[in-house]
Amino acid sequence: MRKKTIYDIPDLAGKKVFLTVDFNISLHDGKIANDTRIVEALPTIKYLLKKKAKIILASHLGRPHGVDLALSLKPVARRVGELLKCKVNLIDHFWDKKVVEKISKLKNDELTLLENIRFFPGEEENDRDFAKHLSTMADFFVNDAFGTAHRVHASIVGIAEFLPSFAGLLMDKEVKMISDAMEKPKRPFLLIIGGAKTPEKISVIERLLDIADTVALGGAIANTFLAAWGFGMGRSLVDYEMVEMARVVFWKTTRKHSALILPLDVVISDRDIKLRPKVVPYNKVPHNVVIYDIGPKTQKHYSELIKEAKTIIWNGPMGLYEDPRFTKGTDTILKSIAESKAHTIVGGGDTLTSIKQQKYLAKISHVSSGGSAMLSFLEKGTLPGIEVLLNAK
Repeated sequence: MRKKTIYDIPDLAGKKVFLTVDFNISLHDGKIANDTRIVEALPTIKYLLKKKAKIILASHLGRPHGVDLALSLKPVARRVGELLKCKVNLIDHFWDKKVVEKISKLKNDELTLLENIRFFPGEEENDRDFAKHLSTMADFFVNDAFGTAHRVHASIVGIAEFLPSFAGLLMDKEVKMISDAMEKPKRPFLLIIGGAKTPEKISVIERLLDIADTVALGGAIANTFLAAWGFGMGRSLVDYEMVEMARVVFWKTTRKHSALILPLDVVISDRDIKLRPKVVPYNKVPHNVVIYDIGPKTQKHYSELIKEAKTIIWNGPMGLYEDPRFTKGTDTILKSIAESKAHTIVGGGDTLTSIKQQKYLAKISHVSSGGSAMLSFLEKGTLPGIEVLLNAK
């Protein structure tokens, strides 16, 4: 059964739509560092506005424990208003039943944005009463938040029990683009994995060893695999609990057609990054240093793999992208992918944040709004937030 999209809603004029989006963007001193996730959701919002629907937007920001004003959606509301040139009403205390009447009185040409949905504990608990409360705000539920579709939360899964449910344009695009790359990849198929979150990324690597031709690693996850191979990683970030699992992946790789590629050299410094960065081979990392990026030989090798590939999926930066001294690996990967003629998919919250040169993003076939959601979808082929749309009546 295929999921229905907003194009399948027969008559939106005057109807209220509860639209879950992923506006979990990076903030720096209270200002938005990267608005890609907001921009990606605009086509769905514009379509609903064009159809004269009244929109109630819901999103989380960060990991608040109760109400945390530092994680308020005020900067997001301001940015959405600027992009759409309309008024955005930010609604506090959205868990109060009185707010439903307040929302119904707002003008149709104004957007309603609920304050950080995770301010209320019932959201992450997928509380049925809270989900029902959210449903009373609207006539339809639309999920355009692929980035959080792996969560069993009230505004993602629970609300679908009470309202006719549909996929937004971004959600539909994400599922189609990633599914096509996985099910019908042009070869060679290259998967590049960086960053941390080793446990969930190891599961993805295991899954894609059956599909990809080459899996290339960077970042902290590469450290874990190098440690599993028996090399000292100094004081670098290593998930030692996953070392044995990495060894299992090595063993499985010997029985697959896929190649698992690790860094040839790395960029190191001391823990406080006071020493001048230095390049060393992967097997000669001193005991008192930290790995912060992939080295030039690795960058060159990975660029060659990218040039040869016909399908590329990249998730996770190659190093400590927050420090300009260690962005070379990530920047090289991005530039090579942007110049590639392959079908390219780039995703991950840290990956998007690490990209300083937005001109390269325009050359990517698909920029996924999902980080952990993208990884989970790569591994399982579906997500809880997608399943409720497939089963929607």
